[in-house]
Amino acid sequence: MKTSFLGKSIYTIISIGVLFIIFVFIGYYLLSPTKKLPIYNPADVNPKLVDANVKHIRSNHHIADFQLINQNGDMITHQNYKDKIYVADFFFTRCQTICPIMSTNMGDLQEYYKNDPSVMLLSHSVTPIIDSISVLRAYADKRKILDSKWNLVTGDKKHIYELARKSYFAVLDEGDGGAQDFIHTEQFILVDQKRQIRGFYDGTSKDEIQRIIKDIAILKKE
Repeated sequence: MKTSFLGKSIYTIISIGVLFIIFVFIGYYLLSPTKKLPIYNPADVNPKLVDANVKHIRSNHHIADFQLINQNGDMITHQNYKDKIYVADFFFTRCQTICPIMSTNMGDLQEYYKNDPSVMLLSHSVTPIIDSISVLRAYADKRKILDSKWNLVTGDKKHIYELARKSYFAVLDEGDGGAQDFIHTEQFILVDQKRQIRGFYDGTSKDEIQRIIKDIAILKKE
């Protein structure tokens, strides 16, 4: 009888201990604040990165509507990215400094999300006159770019440069998108399903690519 009683007592203590641990974990989960990413408006960003005409805006900033041409000659607009999370950058195919590193890192994101249709990539050419459709196609083939995942886009230079400065806040230098204007930046920009900016990253850094992946996981839980 004593052995049976002792066995039941040990079982009860173990059960209580297990339940206690479970409740502690549940409590921690319920009480821990859910991490959220900031939503960037022009007033929240380094003023040097923001066009003077939009610096005063403190809320409701969204990536502007756009209309560009991709590596297949297809029209790509904001509608192609509707309800998508995407990473945007600005590059040119003849760049021999930061762009190859950025393209490699964007390729890592492509590989990570290749089976996830909710995440896309968008690279804007800053030398659209040089980066024709055929040039972008050759670059895409060289980089093994998946057309369904990653658009390399060209188009009107003023339109692209205005997006960089007024929508994505990607560059420090000022300009008008004219013939002598040129932008060059390592910035990757994370955009959510509502076309809001949620993060800025150094596109040449492998550590930053891992941070993008972590931040996208956070966005997916919102």
